[in-house]
Amino acid sequence: MSEHSEAGERPQRIESDGLGSKPVPADAYYGIQTARAKENFTITGVPIRHHRSLIRALAMVKLAAAKANHDCGVLPETLLAPITRACEEIMAGALRQEFCIDVIQGGAGTSTNMNINEVIANRALEHMGHSKGDYTHCDPHDHVNASQSTNDVYPTALRLAILLSNEALVEQLDRLTRALHDKGEEFEDVRKIGRTQMQDAVPMTLGQEFKAWARSLEGEVNALNSVRKSLREVNMGGTAIGTGMNAPKGYAELCVGHLQRLTGQPFHLASDLVEATQDTQAFVQYSAMLKSLAIKLSKICNDLRLLSSGPRAGLNEINLRPVQAGSSIMPGKVNPVIPEVVNQVCFQAIGNDLTVTLAAEAGQLQLNVMEPVMVHAILETQTMFMNAARTLRDHCIVGITANRQVCAEYVERTFWTATALGRLIGYDRAEAVLAEAERSDRTILDVAREQELVTDAQIDKILALESLDS
Repeated sequence: MSEHSEAGERPQRIESDGLGSKPVPADAYYGIQTARAKENFTITGVPIRHHRSLIRALAMVKLAAAKANHDCGVLPETLLAPITRACEEIMAGALRQEFCIDVIQGGAGTSTNMNINEVIANRALEHMGHSKGDYTHCDPHDHVNASQSTNDVYPTALRLAILLSNEALVEQLDRLTRALHDKGEEFEDVRKIGRTQMQDAVPMTLGQEFKAWARSLEGEVNALNSVRKSLREVNMGGTAIGTGMNAPKGYAELCVGHLQRLTGQPFHLASDLVEATQDTQAFVQYSAMLKSLAIKLSKICNDLRLLSSGPRAGLNEINLRPVQAGSSIMPGKVNPVIPEVVNQVCFQAIGNDLTVTLAAEAGQLQLNVMEPVMVHAILETQTMFMNAARTLRDHCIVGITANRQVCAEYVERTFWTATALGRLIGYDRAEAVLAEAERSDRTILDVAREQELVTDAQIDKILALESLDS
């Protein structure tokens, strides 16, 4: 049923549900339940379409369900074809504007489930030659949501969305890792002084420093990928609480099989659907890996800021490519803005992990209703890390240069040779030599040579950073 309001206003159609009737924009693919959710949940200003992987995942789950329902004789071919066409269009990115409800919502994701149900139904109606809202031919509940509940559709889609976004995240992290490794190769011959507790330690190369960062990120990527197994266990077919009520025999296995083929992901049905419906531990585990990545990445950015500090009154061992003016009052000042922004992304990610932890703990009985904020936190962190990794690589890492002379001067000026000397003459005697070197403003090796504690050959080995076994 359609009607027009006053001139100039958007034409409306009237839809009804158990709460009564309500006008919906006549050209909208969503329906009354989405319209109510738009009014009820004006929270973040971020609509669910902001998370592209979530919308794609929802369409994939709905398509798998439609195919399984057809296999079970629940959905006729006359409805399978238009529903399939609508799902495939959404999977390809169409109708994104129709997914308009807030990412954080009450109802354990029911509003999101109904949003996708209504959009698919109305698009399918168009493919069948009917008007939007003419649900006698294709109904959001009876047909698109057949054999399903929000409580199996939504968590399954969340898991798939995270997996899809993880692929893109890992790709960006791999590129960042390669850039760090390439810099390690470039700086392999740059000797510098290592530091512990912010104090001079022993020599290393700048290349070793960059390669260590690369390996650190490689470990985080491996950890992210290791959690995928938990995310691939789904409760499709469990319906409301895991008992499978209203789902035909064999539907669960068929649905998961179709989902495997559609996504290329080795999904498997949980052995206990009641337990799986209330369990959110996979989200906790994945979020924890994102937090671990945040800690590692923030540490790398801290190091970059320290090593580039100065340029006259800091360490000044490396140069970060200048990308913008650093001060409105100090001419010529350039700040390490790229590491700074990545630090802030990491702080946000750590906070998002706490959100996931609290939301997972807040579940009761047969369902955790807090999944909307969990998925928003995780998908937001994934997106931020994708952008941060690309930004750090393109606008910082690839343009770094080494201040070779500064690095060499630090090696020459520091007392690292006391450590190597201690292996030859003992800790206490080396400490005495160091004290004398500081008092007389000479090098440690000069003092040791004067006191005939080491030979010239041993000194040459120390300076060459070679093995002191002989």
